[in-house]
Amino acid sequence: MTVTLSATLATNEDIERRRRAGERVLHLAFGEAGLPVHPALRDRLIDASGRNGYGPVAGAAGLREAAAGYWNRRGLATDPEQVIAGPGSKSLLYGLLLVLGGDIVLPKPSWVSYAAQADLVGSRAILIPATEGGVPDPDLLAQAGPNVKAVLVTLPDNPTGRLATPETIRRLVEVARAKDLLIISDEIYRDLVHDPALPYLSPADLAPERTIVTTGLSKSLALGGWRIGVARLPDGAHEMRRQLLAVASEIWSAPAAPVQEAAAYGFAEPPEIVEHIELSRRLHGKVSNAVYERFIAAGVPVARPHGGFYLYPDFGVSNITKILLEDHGIGVLPGQAFGDDPSSGRVRVATSLLYGEHTDERWAALTSDDPLNLPWIAANLDHLDAALRALTWENTSFA
Repeated sequence: MTVTLSATLATNEDIERRRRAGERVLHLAFGEAGLPVHPALRDRLIDASGRNGYGPVAGAAGLREAAAGYWNRRGLATDPEQVIAGPGSKSLLYGLLLVLGGDIVLPKPSWVSYAAQADLVGSRAILIPATEGGVPDPDLLAQAGPNVKAVLVTLPDNPTGRLATPETIRRLVEVARAKDLLIISDEIYRDLVHDPALPYLSPADLAPERTIVTTGLSKSLALGGWRIGVARLPDGAHEMRRQLLAVASEIWSAPAAPVQEAAAYGFAEPPEIVEHIELSRRLHGKVSNAVYERFIAAGVPVARPHGGFYLYPDFGVSNITKILLEDHGIGVLPGQAFGDDPSSGRVRVATSLLYGEHTDERWAALTSDDPLNLPWIAANLDHLDAALRALTWENTSFA
């Protein structure tokens, strides 16, 4: 088996090398939330820093209770015994794939690690085109072979930033029931849907008995480097829980104890955390939509994002990633990294590193009523605008 470095991490390291060498590169390739840590979370982490003992494999009771409350407040009845914590939802997904076995259906395109992890555990990833972001076409899913055991969805989606409609989720659940499939619903961007009025339906709302929900704090609270995630297992899935805990005990033992204390505070959603997430949601929405408008103005087809900080434009030029980086100082990820056709000109654009280079700039962006006119964000948007307009002269296949 040949294992390569994650495309997002590899590209991030390449761009950082170029920047250290003095190149001007607009970093639109890395899905980091790009915001500072809330002081209350930092205080909780410091206060718990003396807790250096191994904890329960499933996670500390306080964290599991807080995560259960998080889902209960969203209308999904959850017992703390259904919750398992891990060092990031990415680790939990890997453990789940080990436990479930069989083939898994993924949306095409989909986050880079889904198919890679399936390959690592010896499962076959079947990519089915998504009619809406993050959800494989239910009609094509209905034709999937007998070895398929699960289907994975992302709500809202990475890489497209789109949110599937309730109608599509209902159809997906119907097919999953008919084929007796488990559903893994990655909802790590749920709290960053730009418009709170946009209807949100989780498969777990309709089929809690066959849906696993994963989430974490790396996006909503910008805690990617803290590595903490939680999974809500299906109702009555006692054997799955036993097996996942067995896997966890041999891979990560338990999440870091101090981080669990801070995460419990985050999942409990006190008023200052709710306000912080609301400000984050607002900033992500304003900036990603401003980037969307610049692509549209340049004639580059792209769907308006619904959540998170991603867009998925189509340049119609197969080597566009190289052109953007080497000729225009714009770093993006090729659609091929997300399972898309290698010959396509689609790329993923992440907008969350536009908020500033330093913590004070990022705080200013987070709290500003008009972040687009902050000098550093305006300069970043101008850099993107100039590159896109230059491209329309160089290549008119997408204009």
